[in-house]
Amino acid sequence: MASVKTLRICDQGHRYYKSSDCPTCPTCEQERKPTSGFLAVLSAPARRALEHAGITTLTGLASYREKEILQLHGIGPSSLPKLRAALQEEGLSFKMEDF
Repeated sequence: MASVKTLRICDQGHRYYKSSDCPTCPTCEQERKPTSGFLAVLSAPARRALEHAGITTLTGLASYREKEILQLHGIGPSSLPKLRAALQEEGLSFKMEDF
């Protein structure tokens, strides 16, 4: 059964078709994608999840445990290696787990 795509128009006037209830305009999303920094290497859902949580710097990211980051909607296991590498480049790491 094929999903039905409906025409949508975002606040900026971009026209696009979507079959889900997701309100994100693909054109606007592409325009706001960073060209550098650790957020640039992430998928759009992962980037939005971090931004929504207020995590926009590596220092801010380092104050969280991996487990906490994985709990954010939009972050999956494939994002963690990218985040670890970005932290390591700056001499940082995720917060250590409490045992």
